[in-house]
Amino acid sequence: MDALTLSLPALVAIIAVALVFDFINGLHDAANSIATVVSTRVLPPKLAVAWAAFFNFIAFLFFGLHVAKTVGTGIVDPAIIDPTVILSALLGAILWNVFTWWLGLPSSSSHALIGGIAGAGISKAGFAALVGTGFLKTSIAIVLSPLTGFVLAVLMILASSWLLCRAAPFQVDRRFRQLQLVSAAFYSLGHGGNDAQKTMGIIAVLLFSQGLLGDSFYVPFWVILTSQIAMGLGTLMGGWRIVKTMGSKITDLRPYQGFCAETAGAITLFGATWLGIPVSTTHTITGAIVGVGSMRRTSAVRWGLAANIVWAWIFTIPAAGSIAWLCHTLLARL
Repeated sequence: MDALTLSLPALVAIIAVALVFDFINGLHDAANSIATVVSTRVLPPKLAVAWAAFFNFIAFLFFGLHVAKTVGTGIVDPAIIDPTVILSALLGAILWNVFTWWLGLPSSSSHALIGGIAGAGISKAGFAALVGTGFLKTSIAIVLSPLTGFVLAVLMILASSWLLCRAAPFQVDRRFRQLQLVSAAFYSLGHGGNDAQKTMGIIAVLLFSQGLLGDSFYVPFWVILTSQIAMGLGTLMGGWRIVKTMGSKITDLRPYQGFCAETAGAITLFGATWLGIPVSTTHTITGAIVGVGSMRRTSAVRWGLAANIVWAWIFTIPAAGSIAWLCHTLLARL
């Protein structure tokens, strides 16, 4: 495939594949936005996904496009990007996402895409294709995002326990049921703001490689809109296998714990998005859920399941990268 002579049908087809990834991202990561609000029975599942999907969609109104720029130009050298690299990266991310969804494991769609871009780039130009600062920044976020979610959730549990120590349990429950609607909305905003931008970056760098954006990299508005719509629709479908894992299998949650987990996750995502860091929403909310569970008692967290999730995190970038590397190797020979 020549990056400069790609036919319009082929270009549209690759953009469609990118939007399929975005849809699967929303489907796969719906659990991140709704698991706590469903497990605490604040909202029924269907209303919860509609709530999350709406705030996923409107996220572009609140955030800049720093994450899209990082994904488009900060993981591999834009000079080596061509349609074969993009398609291979997407295939690597999609196949790994479908595999982990089938297993019910909340792996990271974000890092599947990062791994896919890196794997396809390495297949084309070797390890020199990687942009060291961007790839390192993303890799560090693998560790920092769940830790940040964990620490903030613990601090919020401590603060709320101190402030409400004299309140009657039924009053606390009622109050936090209302507050959880707000925290779930903010978390869905953070999810839509960070995750949809990854697809925006992929589509924009594809257009840039075709010379359709001129001399400067930017994200056209139609790319922003279609990416947000695809993610919102995926969230609306709900990833029920992973919702069950996130909402009840890691630890049992009460409304005040759900509020603390969602708020801690939202703060982490807002900060990462403004800094242009493509973090994992999955890692973030899982760290927060483990944090609130461990504050009740250590045995409240099902550590065996948590360990399996961590292993899925560890393998995501190399696994998706390997699939993308193989896809690029095969496609380059066609």
